[in-house]
Amino acid sequence: MTNAMLRRSRSFKRIGGVDVDILTLDDRPDYPELDSRLRASGDLIDGVRILNLWDDLRRRPPREKGEVQAAVELLTPADDDIVTECDGISLSRRRSGADGRPVAVDRFRRDGSLLATERADAQSRRIVVYAEDGTPLRSWKSKWSLYRWWFDRMTAGKTSYLLVDSKTAARSVVDYRRENVTTVHIVHASHRVRGRTGTLRSSRAFVLRRAGGFDDVVVLTARQRADLADDLASVDVAARIRAIPNEAEFLPPSGSPRADALGVVVASLDSRKRLKHAVEAIALARDADQRISLDLYGDGPREGEIRTHVEELGVDAHVRLRGFDPDARAAFQTAGFSLLTSTSEGLPLVLIESMAAGCIPIAYDIRYGPADMIHDGLDGFLVPEGDTGMMAQRIVELRSMPAAGLEAMRKRAMARAAEFSDVAVTRRWARELRSAFDAKRIASAQDQPLRVRLRRRAGVVRRRVQWMTGR
Repeated sequence: MTNAMLRRSRSFKRIGGVDVDILTLDDRPDYPELDSRLRASGDLIDGVRILNLWDDLRRRPPREKGEVQAAVELLTPADDDIVTECDGISLSRRRSGADGRPVAVDRFRRDGSLLATERADAQSRRIVVYAEDGTPLRSWKSKWSLYRWWFDRMTAGKTSYLLVDSKTAARSVVDYRRENVTTVHIVHASHRVRGRTGTLRSSRAFVLRRAGGFDDVVVLTARQRADLADDLASVDVAARIRAIPNEAEFLPPSGSPRADALGVVVASLDSRKRLKHAVEAIALARDADQRISLDLYGDGPREGEIRTHVEELGVDAHVRLRGFDPDARAAFQTAGFSLLTSTSEGLPLVLIESMAAGCIPIAYDIRYGPADMIHDGLDGFLVPEGDTGMMAQRIVELRSMPAAGLEAMRKRAMARAAEFSDVAVTRRWARELRSAFDAKRIASAQDQPLRVRLRRRAGVVRRRVQWMTGR
């Protein structure tokens, strides 16, 4: 999700000429250092910057306004407190209740002065921000009200687009309605409980049942758009659900020879990716062709379990766990095929990147992504979900294809992936954001006099003509 967001932001700047602010709401202490690392790696470019709520408050305290709660007594340090430091300076002290949720947080500036206190009880949560001398400046009755105040500060009354990738952050944006701000929630993964049509995942239900509070909801595939429209029929937001895929950055040809018998997986080593299935498929395929092997790139909580499974199947010399590698996608340029065994996806970037490099994908036919990308037998293979035997069979079939047929399949995969280039996807974003803005302008004038409604519609027509004529 983060990679997709960063790529989209770079494309908005490079292709559309639009500056992008990436807003973060957490207590991470090292955003300046993170910004430097991301710029060094090319993930951040000029015109794209990260802005953090708490760092912004450290630099620009709010003006004193309205009735402000009195200063709150600071926490007395306790052994169970979670203390966040940067360069030896405490930036926050957090205390949790019996249920694990924070009940008290003190935040500080980098000079040690008090920045903010946050206190919660069963009924409410109160946040107070202080001047450097300790004077209370402003208070909010909830985190969401603070966040929305900050969104107002960042947009400053200008025409703005607030795109929310995080399902957690989306909770605070879902009913954030401002005349100048068009809000869009992007759903990166499946919204359904696996195998249960019409049942929303608990982590997404709160936001999606209130999806009408956004100006647009974006999913990654047409198949998911149709499913989500059905699932939200009672909410009456189907017309605002759009399908825009993730974009991929295509690497130039490496010039290195391709190892047709080598497979590659790039994934987090967690339960959702189901990587033991990939290991089992390789073990089965090797019964027919001893040259087949697999490189698995990634890290995560299931690494030990997967490594043990590799050893149990006796393929430890042929299935190599490569760990995390920021350049792992380069492996698609020299591998013969890739495997995808997830339980669910949105539209996995690794699938597009694999096809763009001519690395043939062999993927479970899950919701969502593989069937939206792969034409089975033409530019890759779809396998019934959970069928490791069939996945192994497809690997063996791929290995036995004539060279000319295999090369034709690789070219078709590359052509398919080109439809998800940064230029193609950014153009789709431009169209959809214009449409969302125009719809918002027209809807907001429904209760206005006829002349205002006509003026709004004329503005929509004028902007569309300007776009079509390149002006």
